[in-house]
Amino acid sequence: SQNLSEEFAEAARQLKKEAPRIQFGKIDVTHQHDLRKEFNIREFPTVKFFVDGNREDPIDCKGVRQASAFITWVKRRTGPSAAIINSTHQAEAILNADDLAVIGFFKELHNDSVEVFCETAKDVPEMPFGMTASDSVRDNYGIQKNTVVVFKKGKPVHKEVLEDGRQNKLDLTRLIKTFTLDLVTEYNLETSVKIFDVPVENHILLFTPKNSETFNEIYESYKSAAVEFRGKIIFVLVDTDETRNGRIFEYFRIRDVDVPAVRILNLTSEAKYKMPADEVTVENLKEFCQSYLNGKAKLHLSSEEIPEDWDKMPVKVLVGKNFNRIVF
Repeated sequence: SQNLSEEFAEAARQLKKEAPRIQFGKIDVTHQHDLRKEFNIREFPTVKFFVDGNREDPIDCKGVRQASAFITWVKRRTGPSAAIINSTHQAEAILNADDLAVIGFFKELHNDSVEVFCETAKDVPEMPFGMTASDSVRDNYGIQKNTVVVFKKGKPVHKEVLEDGRQNKLDLTRLIKTFTLDLVTEYNLETSVKIFDVPVENHILLFTPKNSETFNEIYESYKSAAVEFRGKIIFVLVDTDETRNGRIFEYFRIRDVDVPAVRILNLTSEAKYKMPADEVTVENLKEFCQSYLNGKAKLHLSSEEIPEDWDKMPVKVLVGKNFNRIVF
């Protein structure tokens, strides 16, 4: 909260001259109980944007943590969310402005796909957004259909074809946001914040020691599988040799004898799933992920092993693995 408060104040300072009509304020809800209840504040820090004096329906500003991103987020909420591109030169200027950039190539700038694209741009202030209906610009990049292209260091890394009425804004936001992460993100104190800022509720975690002889082979398989599920599942690597990761081992009940281990976590339900296959291969990973997305993966209930003498006394010893069988 302290770090975000400082970035928030810096954004306010920079926008004071540029956009004096935009006011910034902060509330300590440990004292302002009525406001905490009115606006249903459950996590910290929470940022809400009020427009035209409307107290009933503020806009949530989620996952924005840098002053520059706050400024961009506010500007895109109060003005155009994507720059209009009329020439290849303008397109290149956007691509060279940052490591990551997003350009929408359209046949015309007035349709459902453009609306979805502009709404998505409002929620991804970390990247510059541009859009074009210029034939010459589309031809230069070899784009024929309405397509959103994510560029990294000036080179296209993903193309998403948009079809009017069929594209979901949240799905597009999730997909583009994942490019703020590496294809496989190693879990640590710094990256954990970034991981949870991306609005994808499905996380797959590989638990393995990075110094093992098989690490490179396993990691390459994991990375290869990640390409197919970008925007749907976030791929995370957890180094089991890192002592600071102890709490996440406990949460998933991972033991030394279990590694390498693969688990899927649904952030909304906190349900956990264990990959059925022991071997970490591209095929096994893809099958596990697809089974999960299709709703066919078996829920994994963490449990201690069944004690050998569990039934020798009048009061039986129950654990997760024998609970259903004995009780029901």
